Amino acid sequence: MHFLSNILEDYIEEHSQTEPELLAELSRETHLKVVHPRMITGHFQGRVLSLLSKIIAPKNILEIGTYTGYSALCLVEGLRNNGELHTIEINEELHDFQRKYFDRSGYGSQIIQHTGDAMDIIPTLDLSFDLIFIDAQKVNYDAYFEAAIQKTKSGSVILSDNVLWSGKVVEPVPKSDKATLALKAYNKKLQNDPRVETVLLPIRDGLTLSRVK
Repeated sequence: MHFLSNILEDYIEEHSQTEPELLAELSRETHLKVVHPRMITGHFQGRVLSLLSKIIAPKNILEIGTYTGYSALCLVEGLRNNGELHTIEINEELHDFQRKYFDRSGYGSQIIQHTGDAMDIIPTLDLSFDLIFIDAQKVNYDAYFEAAIQKTKSGSVILSDNVLWSGKVVEPVPKSDKATLALKAYNKKLQNDPRVETVLLPIRDGLTLSRVK
């Protein structure tokens, strides 16, 4: 589902910050070589993530779902000089692809890759995160959120991607569609969770911004 016309989407990109050349190259290579390139964050949302990170100025960032590394490279732009970005990806085949771009970015030493199940990895991270980005398996969003919020403090921000799920969250949902059902429940949970203040933004496929109280 397109929430805006293609003309408006083009206009928005043209009147937002220019996409960095390294990220444009990463996007091109992702579309040429990697399965499901639609999963990449992309220019406009990437600039949103970058600007949010710069406003927050996090010391530590946690990303759940690296894919080819586009969103990590956007988020790391706001990281403090002595900070770290920890990113988790279950697909080990993407590790070297990510690392190539991480090292070229100038932030390579600050980006720590973790390969495996996020639910196994998050409890082992002995850090408090100022900014968390959830963009992995949709059926596990609630579990990711619960694991991640244990690693936050008051004022930390948790971003959740794809929460509109191509508009499926407002359509009749068959019981077999586990991802959409999980996202509908997750969106409702965040709206009512007393631990966070939440706003759902209609950016690309839906981006929820939750601030820990």
